[in-house]
Amino acid sequence: MPAIVLIGAQWGDEGKGKATDLLGDRVDYVVKFNGGNNAGHTVVVGDKKYALHLLPSGILSPGVTPVISNGVVVDIEVLFHELEALAARGVDVSKLLVSANAHVITAYHRTLDKVTERFLGKKQIGTTGRGIGPSYADKINRVGIRIQDLFDEGILRQKVEGALDLKNHILVKVYNRRAITADEVIDDLLSYTDRLRPMVADTSLVLNRALDEGKTVLFEGGQATMLDVDHGTYPFVTSSNATSGGAATGSGVAPNRIDRVIAVVKAYTTRVGAGPFPTELFDESGEFLRSQGFEFGTTTGRPRRCGWYDAPIARYSARINGVTDFVLTKLDVLTGLEKIPVCVAYDVDGVRVDEVPVSQSDFHHAVPIYEEFPGWSEDITGAREFSDLPINAQNYVLAIEKMSNARISAIGVGPGRDEIVVRHDLLE
Repeated sequence: MPAIVLIGAQWGDEGKGKATDLLGDRVDYVVKFNGGNNAGHTVVVGDKKYALHLLPSGILSPGVTPVISNGVVVDIEVLFHELEALAARGVDVSKLLVSANAHVITAYHRTLDKVTERFLGKKQIGTTGRGIGPSYADKINRVGIRIQDLFDEGILRQKVEGALDLKNHILVKVYNRRAITADEVIDDLLSYTDRLRPMVADTSLVLNRALDEGKTVLFEGGQATMLDVDHGTYPFVTSSNATSGGAATGSGVAPNRIDRVIAVVKAYTTRVGAGPFPTELFDESGEFLRSQGFEFGTTTGRPRRCGWYDAPIARYSARINGVTDFVLTKLDVLTGLEKIPVCVAYDVDGVRVDEVPVSQSDFHHAVPIYEEFPGWSEDITGAREFSDLPINAQNYVLAIEKMSNARISAIGVGPGRDEIVVRHDLLE
């Protein structure tokens, strides 16, 4: 049975939770391999809507073992808040495993994230202020705190005190904030150890053994390709690898064990936070997409920037990730439009560019070159076969599939878990 990586093909919020849910009853493990509680999945099950931030979407699928692996940074307070909220709604959360090697977000990470972003003023990156970046920075600087450190109070104290030596100088002397004491951080973290201990495991070993036994493992990426710290629109990116390669380093499962890469892409494009966005709309078309698609962040509530489908970005994602299948979401949002533009290339200083420019400056100044497609007015939420879609909707899907360099295997036609058209089996 396969190891499958599921990632976002654009700037996030593509509907990865829906794609995970589509595979749910055929998957044994769902693994979150990067990021933290700085992004979210919204999953609709029947008449119930679940907003997940730190937990993998697979926690909503009975029989699935959800895993938070080593590439994730964990805000333990958020973790237990989400678990308690789900348990109160009757969701079984007892199978969750958390990597002993995952790094912890502390109070000083959250504080530094917020004050640093405010300090940048007009140069803000657009972080969520949840401590993600500072926690990853400590990981790379080798002064981070891991989940396993919470079970050795001596090691924990040594690491917290060492981290605060420099951070308190910055907080007090640069940002004019109060110093944070080691005791308050340590007491907070230790208050979770008893509840956390049963969840902690060598998740790399667990996952590799599962694959050896023929189990199906789904690796679920947070954020998306264009927010990857190496391959995204740097510096307006997240602090981790949200591309398919991050699944290997973020989980301890070798890349040669990965069988399929599924990328989720919206029928249009959205972005939250600062950074270049060639197809962004500032007119009534942008408001139409935002209102019809309810484009507000699951985690932050921020209005998303909206624009037309960007085929060069889809091609870039296909190449960077080795995409075998696209899942196209929110096709229903385009219903009612007379014409639907698609960005097929860019104009950069009078020169046509067919791929995403390697230069950030060129990408920032790129002007989209559009091709228009006829729209449709029919309600498509009841479509379950590709032939059920209006001919113009079919033609739109086929056109962007050809431009995007990977097959479109499933199409979301509504917010419900069953409102989807499956063209190809995602596991074959």
